[in-house]
Amino acid sequence: MAPRPVLLRWAPPLVLALTVAQLAVAQWVPGIERFEGKAFGARLLLYPLLMLAVPAAWWWRARRRPPADRTVPYAAFTLVMLPFLVDVTGNSLDLYDAVVWWDDLNHLVNWMLLTAGLGLLVGPAVRPRWALGLMLTGLGALLAVGWELGEWFTFIRHGTELSDAYTDTLGDLALGTLGSLVAALMVTKVLYRAPLRH
Repeated sequence: MAPRPVLLRWAPPLVLALTVAQLAVAQWVPGIERFEGKAFGARLLLYPLLMLAVPAAWWWRARRRPPADRTVPYAAFTLVMLPFLVDVTGNSLDLYDAVVWWDDLNHLVNWMLLTAGLGLLVGPAVRPRWALGLMLTGLGALLAVGWELGEWFTFIRHGTELSDAYTDTLGDLALGTLGSLVAALMVTKVLYRAPLRH
């Protein structure tokens, strides 16, 4: 049983390192066409900051707790960070252009991962169960809106994807929210194994 916590402890830094390495290649290795016009300079700055925001907030709150109550939620941190790695890897492997349905699957699955990670962090403090489900779904939808605004601002408004951005954005928002709903249902099922009480 000892190896499992060690593996979990290394999962968030490994996900961060793999993401940053691919971002660095996209930004600084010239001549890779699939990276052009996709704001990898902004991503190289913002992705690591966003990936570290949740662990930093957790550490800031945890310092006030007694040491016995500071079990580090490595699995939740990893889930929150994985969508950034999936996004960058999709670009590195040219999946956004080569696989028609990749972008749609990406939004669905990444929002499931992100919402599940956030749910594992905040879920134990939220009662009743339906409130946790609504909160996580709403939070996921809000983050999906923020993500789409970020995409529009960084590379869509002056890029080649502007003509079909409206339809794509609506689909991405719907899939992101659906992914958040699925994650919310899974997290509430895991955290509330007892029967629902009204």
